[in-house]
Amino acid sequence: MATKIRLQRHGRKGYAFYSIVIADVRAPRDGKFTEKIGTYNPNTNPATVDLKFDRALYWVEVGAQPTDTVRNILSREGVYLMKHLKGGVKKGAFDEAAAQAKFEAWKADRQKGLAAVEAKLAAEKKAADAARMEAEKKANAKVQERVADKKAAEAAAKAEAEAEEAASENAEATEEVAEPATEPAAETSESVETPEEA
Repeated sequence: MATKIRLQRHGRKGYAFYSIVIADVRAPRDGKFTEKIGTYNPNTNPATVDLKFDRALYWVEVGAQPTDTVRNILSREGVYLMKHLKGGVKKGAFDEAAAQAKFEAWKADRQKGLAAVEAKLAAEKKAADAARMEAEKKANAKVQERVADKKAAEAAAKAEAEAEEAASENAEATEEVAEPATEPAAETSESVETPEEA
């Protein structure tokens, strides 16, 4: 019976995550499986892998065939490196301690690489946030300029209206001042005319 190491899909539409399972090659993708050895979530950046390392190594050593994606996952997690190192120990190229030391050195180097990638992503995110904030500040400044221009135009229109109103009031006041001088003369003529008529 041929055994495969493959992904079993879970999750909603547009947000898939996978279980890494050992299954018979004839079983359907999401069907019966022998053992679950981990999970793979490609939705995070970088992708999250939770793997039972010893069980994955055991199944690779007994000849289970991984799919291409699972082979890449196992390779990134160091399963194939450990298999290679164990082969070297069996052949007598180096002892178990040296093999473990090489694996730990590889793992430490990989962790440094992951930390560098995460730092780079964080810096890019920070730069993008700063750029977005700067663009938002510029947009806000433009809006404030437009509002200030509008308020200035309204204030100028209001001042113009007040000036016109004041000018019309001054004109009325001057007319009122001019009218009383003419009115008494009219009143006297009327008062003069009135006694004559009487």
